[in-house]
Amino acid sequence: MKDEIKRIAISTGGGDAPGLNAVIRGATISALNRGWEVLGIRDGFNGLMFPERYEDGGIIKLTQKKVAGITHLGGTIIGTINKGNPLRFPIKDANGKWKEIDRTDEIIEAARKKEIDAIIAVGGDGSLEIASVLADKGMRVIGVPKTIDNDLEKTVITFGFDTAMSFATQCIDRLHSTAEAHQRVMVIEVMGRYAGWIAVECGIASDSDVILIPEIEFDIDKVVEKIIQKEKAGHRHALVVVAEGAKPLGGDYSVITSELGRKDILGGVGDKVAKLISEKTGKESRTVVLGHLLRGGSPTAFDRLLSLRFGAAAVRALEQGYRDVMVALDPPIVQYVPLKEATSRMKSVPLDSDMIMTARNLGICFGD
Repeated sequence: MKDEIKRIAISTGGGDAPGLNAVIRGATISALNRGWEVLGIRDGFNGLMFPERYEDGGIIKLTQKKVAGITHLGGTIIGTINKGNPLRFPIKDANGKWKEIDRTDEIIEAARKKEIDAIIAVGGDGSLEIASVLADKGMRVIGVPKTIDNDLEKTVITFGFDTAMSFATQCIDRLHSTAEAHQRVMVIEVMGRYAGWIAVECGIASDSDVILIPEIEFDIDKVVEKIIQKEKAGHRHALVVVAEGAKPLGGDYSVITSELGRKDILGGVGDKVAKLISEKTGKESRTVVLGHLLRGGSPTAFDRLLSLRFGAAAVRALEQGYRDVMVALDPPIVQYVPLKEATSRMKSVPLDSDMIMTARNLGICFGD
């Protein structure tokens, strides 16, 4: 027998991604049309953990008026956060040393006090791992896969990826002309963490010469060889796309900061690659870090539609009695998969995929 639902809450956690507001709208309108009340939890789960920090008590009532006209907007109207993971929340012990504790029981208790019957958790692997634990502890949870990195299993694509990849492609298109005019090597660092989806797809789409991704350790001499070959063929400029998680043979990831309760912040590999290229070729090399530009802005039509579909599907899942599942794109439908399966491993770029084979057929170098 299906549990009756009267009130649901929506949480958006982790890094922001274009399409979050469309998910909120899709879920809110679908739920309101079923006679349910809809709440928005501020900043991931912080609205439940720290209500005293907010004038509204950490909870926003989502109405037809509140979600009107937000589909095309970037960001999220209820806020998000990518630190202070409640599964591994950093606190100081009696001796002043930092340690991590699990605060998910507090979230469940706060949700029950608010008479929340179910939570739609929108996020990437970290946020959905939290959602899975909440489900294990009895909370009714439906996950929605969000990440520009496209690294979540069991869904063909995550919303936010198409927008990030498309914008990265536009940026690299613009760099072609300036690289050619100055006969430079342009190194473009893109986000993606430990998966190379953004780098591969924008690199191929923009006719880049080299693509460096986490899935393939790179030999800088192979990269240099490609650039020299291109110059001998009469092309004195080159474009090198580098995923922030790319690493050299036998080397490690380039980490900017590392702290408790938060994933390592990657970055800086683009500068390192550009410096080595300059040293080994004598050519002027410049680095462009697209960074958070890939997270912002209006979502593409594809991401808007996917986000609205995901939001509506999450509500249908609740209506049909599902719990502890994630909505996932399995064209031409949206289906439901267990949260644990979706978060059990990272979805990397398959090295035998058509995407990689196409790049190699086009003469693109992966540094191997």
